[in-house]
Amino acid sequence: METAWIVKVAVSAAPYSIDKPYDYLVPAALEELAVPGARVTVPFGRGNRTSEGIILAAAPGEKNPGIKAIFSVLDREPVLDATGIALALWMRQRYFCTLYEAVKVILPAGLWYQLREVWHTVAGEEAAALAAGIPGGQAVWDALTASGGSADAQVLENACGEETQRVLRALRKAGAVTCETEAKRKLGDKMRRMVQLALSAQEALALTQPRQRSAPMQYEVVQLLSTAGKISAAELCYFTGASAATLRTMEKKGLLSFSEEEALRVPEPRQEAPAGPVILNDEQQAALDAMVPMLRSGKPGAVLLQGVTGSGKTQVYLRLVREILQLGKQAIVLVPEIVLTPQMMRRFSSYFGERVAMLHSGLRLTERYDQWKRIRRGEVQVVLGTRSAIFAPLEHVGLIILDEEQESSYQSENPPRYHTRDIAKFLCARHGALLVLGSATPSVETAWAAEQGRYTRLFLRRRYQNHPLPQVQIADLRQEIRRGNPGLLSEPLREELAENLRRGEQSILLLNRRGSSRMLLCGECGFVPECPRCSVPLTYHSANGRLMCHYCGHSQPAFERCPECGGIMKHIGSGTQKAEEELHTLFPEAGILRMDADTASGGHEPLLTRFEQEKIPILLGTQMVAKGLDFENVTLVGVLSADLSLYVDHYRAAERTFSLLTQVVGRAGRGQRTGRAVIQTYTPENDVIQCAARQDYQGFYESEIRMRRLRREPPFADLFTFTISGTEEGRVLRAAAGVREVLRRTFACTDEKTTEVLGPAPAPIVRVNNRFRYRCLLVGRNDKATREQVSRILKEFAANRVNRGLHLFVDCNTME
Repeated sequence: METAWIVKVAVSAAPYSIDKPYDYLVPAALEELAVPGARVTVPFGRGNRTSEGIILAAAPGEKNPGIKAIFSVLDREPVLDATGIALALWMRQRYFCTLYEAVKVILPAGLWYQLREVWHTVAGEEAAALAAGIPGGQAVWDALTASGGSADAQVLENACGEETQRVLRALRKAGAVTCETEAKRKLGDKMRRMVQLALSAQEALALTQPRQRSAPMQYEVVQLLSTAGKISAAELCYFTGASAATLRTMEKKGLLSFSEEEALRVPEPRQEAPAGPVILNDEQQAALDAMVPMLRSGKPGAVLLQGVTGSGKTQVYLRLVREILQLGKQAIVLVPEIVLTPQMMRRFSSYFGERVAMLHSGLRLTERYDQWKRIRRGEVQVVLGTRSAIFAPLEHVGLIILDEEQESSYQSENPPRYHTRDIAKFLCARHGALLVLGSATPSVETAWAAEQGRYTRLFLRRRYQNHPLPQVQIADLRQEIRRGNPGLLSEPLREELAENLRRGEQSILLLNRRGSSRMLLCGECGFVPECPRCSVPLTYHSANGRLMCHYCGHSQPAFERCPECGGIMKHIGSGTQKAEEELHTLFPEAGILRMDADTASGGHEPLLTRFEQEKIPILLGTQMVAKGLDFENVTLVGVLSADLSLYVDHYRAAERTFSLLTQVVGRAGRGQRTGRAVIQTYTPENDVIQCAARQDYQGFYESEIRMRRLRREPPFADLFTFTISGTEEGRVLRAAAGVREVLRRTFACTDEKTTEVLGPAPAPIVRVNNRFRYRCLLVGRNDKATREQVSRILKEFAANRVNRGLHLFVDCNTME
């Protein structure tokens, strides 16, 4: 049997039901370029349509009959290293995604190619006659001819209809047309033209100085280049006033030479003054001393650093990063929200300068792509960012820090639905690195793992510089209504805000809801305007007088009269816009800054900078104001409705509410003045609210872990959520019932105490963007055997023709 160079390729066109590494033959001309981690174009499927892929492995092998050859290699050098390939393979079996979906998450969006099929007519009358003899061929041929003999497949499909692809394949088989695939990068590298002297500085000056009066610009150019060396042509023209024509003339004379240099499009870093040494208190030093030997061991490890709000976890992070850099290794520092990255970036830049790079989804595609290139070249030792920064291409990772590790934003809501903590564990095991999970309110699963000895647990029980924790007051909104106060602000909170305004101190108010009113309601017939594509009421926004859906983006003008009966529409509920209006009414002279998804569309940093530098008295916002912010002049925090996140249909509701309240209360009193907080609630006796007011994590944890054990929720079991979606509700419900029966049969032989199947039941929002969603729940263990069975069920569902038009996906322990 003849041998050849064979590569295993993950193909982008392969759906999950047939996803696997496919074997391809490497032509001799491409053998040097076809290495693991490089992207290729390959023929795929019966029609051999061109598809993008990435090489996972390469080795000599038998040249079996019928094996297809790769078309081209798209990368000069690999874009994924061995760790990246191993991670993609691990994610595939862990998160029920295709190999290529995993690869696309790991690599930046700017790196991807767009494949474009271009079809050409074959010259001659015979080809035209062949086209006329094929059903639908004449129309496609005429469209190609009208486009000058060649056209994009999408253009032809738009002109000739859905059958165009079938007709084109028939025309190609008959020899009437040909097809070629063009691969175009979504983003190109930005280049800039550089100029330098072609002679020594002395020679160039000697040639231009005698002509200083007749050609002053040339002399200015030579003078500047003599001192500056190589600079861009644009800067040279700007500083000397010379024109591009002058530079070309000097090049012809042999005075200058031009070259191309890559210009990185990275965010312009703020120049931070170098910070002094980080001074730790005894608790912080003890925590650092416990972690340094783990850093130096070169073995994988995990630490839960549990510290009250304001205890100085960031100072410990800074010292840990300094330690790892001294060992010649690199660090990844993650925060849960984009809003926290500027503040954290300033602190790390002041200690580590240009060795720090920032990665998050708020950057432009070009900025993310160029930051990725800097990191890959080894120009960066510390990567700071949100969830996606975990995939930074660092070669020598020694430390990964997840700050506020309990936050749900660390879990991806799009496939593959990975949790950043899991990816961090994989990388730490691969690199022999230390994982540090920092939080004042760790997730119940993390605290349980530490209690069981799987993580080392370290405590910071006091605030930095021994500042006291805020004094918390609970305001009973039921009593406010009895007193005739139907507004959003209770009497205690109004008094505290007035006191803060008198003192010249700042306040932060939290209301975890956008918009002006939750909804409109007809007082006569009870009609509520709903989204035409989703099963949710539309949210009223007073800023633009429109009703909006926060799920699909639908927007329509608000109306004063009911379209059903003509009654007057009433505003029900409240949001940040409504709260802002009430604050302006109560405190007309006070400056108020609102921060939510509507006002922060231009970026969070400008708003926070204004709040800090202009000392705006009141910052009102949603969840983004609750975490990580550190302002010395903030002495009051108000939670307008603590019940909003507590009474929702999710097993993490109590944990989320406790964490949110504890975090936002912790924003107060971080300077020299004592902080105060007011929590408004309709259920002041609730244990979660009482524990949050006392900042009593242990009390909350002991109560919550008992409930989780009784209800068989994580960490005592894993919850696999099977979501079936489609455009026809009846079909979706029947398919969901079918999935339930398959699950029951599959896991019937297992112990009933370890495995349970529930459902089907409608999703909390049953219809989103005209697709109905029903769910089944499998309660069991997330082990290899269970994942294999779940994977088999997904593939069988996709292969069944009855399920065409339906989509099934699986989440495990979803946080949403």
